[in-house]
Amino acid sequence: MTRRSVAAVAVAVLSAAGLAAALTATANAGPPPPQVAADGDVVAALARDLHLTPDQARARLGREVAATRAEGALKARLGPAFAGAWLNADATKLVVGVTAASQIQAVEAEGAEARVVSRSLARLDALKHRLDRNARSAPRTVPGWYVDVPTNTVVVLGRDVAAAQAFARASGLDDADVRVEASTEDPRPLIDVIGGNAYYIGSGSRCSVGFPVEGGFVTAGHCGTTGATTTQPSGTFAGSSFPGNDYAWVRTAAGNTGRALVNRYPGTVPVAGSTEAPVGASVCRSGSTTGWRCGTIQQKNASVTYPEGTITGLTRTNACAEPGDSGGSWLSGDQAQGVTSGGSGNCTSGGTTYFQPVNEILQAYGLRLIVSGGNGPTSTTSPTTTSNPGQTTWQPGVAYTAGSLVTYDGVGYRCLQGHTSQPGWDPPSAPALWARA
Repeated sequence: MTRRSVAAVAVAVLSAAGLAAALTATANAGPPPPQVAADGDVVAALARDLHLTPDQARARLGREVAATRAEGALKARLGPAFAGAWLNADATKLVVGVTAASQIQAVEAEGAEARVVSRSLARLDALKHRLDRNARSAPRTVPGWYVDVPTNTVVVLGRDVAAAQAFARASGLDDADVRVEASTEDPRPLIDVIGGNAYYIGSGSRCSVGFPVEGGFVTAGHCGTTGATTTQPSGTFAGSSFPGNDYAWVRTAAGNTGRALVNRYPGTVPVAGSTEAPVGASVCRSGSTTGWRCGTIQQKNASVTYPEGTITGLTRTNACAEPGDSGGSWLSGDQAQGVTSGGSGNCTSGGTTYFQPVNEILQAYGLRLIVSGGNGPTSTTSPTTTSNPGQTTWQPGVAYTAGSLVTYDGVGYRCLQGHTSQPGWDPPSAPALWARA
């Protein structure tokens, strides 16, 4: 496969004023917003699926970079008052939930719009965790549940609304804390054919490569159990978690070479890192059944109930997929986001698709994501340990998940959002990504 040329446009480092300018430039017909380096085929797919012109797609990607940085900064600054952040439909406005009116000024100083709500993000996650603990009791007519930050509620989906309400109450949630939505979703693992590049499990079932890592690749957990063998490429499942999670990694045999590319059908797109995109950001996925498809991130920390059991911690999107797209790659711009888990609907009438976040997979198995740009793989292999229990020394080239603990110059820090560290992103220099522990 040949590498597609990448437009030579710079990523802007935005101040608060820069964020506001980036989000409003289109509406005010002012200077064009900052743009990110984006493969032309990624732009074309976004333009097709989000009904944009190519220039509008590039501009949207630039606004999303600005919003991602502002969200991280505000999450660190607001602390327990933070109630989530989201982009509006055309990504021209970043809205940040706060639980106190006294925090409005801090939000507006970052160029975002504040919305005072009653529940913090930590409270919403705690409520949703009650449903996760009771997942084994979920009726088959309840396909999933998730935190919905724009409405400041926990949502339970149900093909039978009454049964969904009963499940929420039995899990310890008050009616005021949960919204039950009638749903026709009937999610199932998408395992029939390839997503990115094909590989075959055991006697011939097919799945898709998610992202190459040093020594192999990551994929969906439902594709195979630990010890199962693969062909094209040849390898063995070195780890697999399903249900509960939906991730796995395959250790490939000698002679297989991982590349920092995703199949775009046709052509390829590069993978430059794994910085997590915010709710409302555009995202594209690769799958052999339906090709290269795009949508937006709807919710994070979603739980989905398949016939095999409940999966927690997934990201919910409105990008379509069909059986056979399972295990494939998800990208926001050139940043790896996750691997396809499952979903409902199809690419004719539309649908809902869930992916397993990639940084969690890298962290779980201590893997190194192979990335473009000549900087070598990024890593979640254990950095040098310190004398502080549960903490490691910060290093560049490591994929950190939210909540990871590190030390830097003897000071402890906690990771605020998943990302792959780079030189200059050390905790003191990146308050959007780190807070003192």
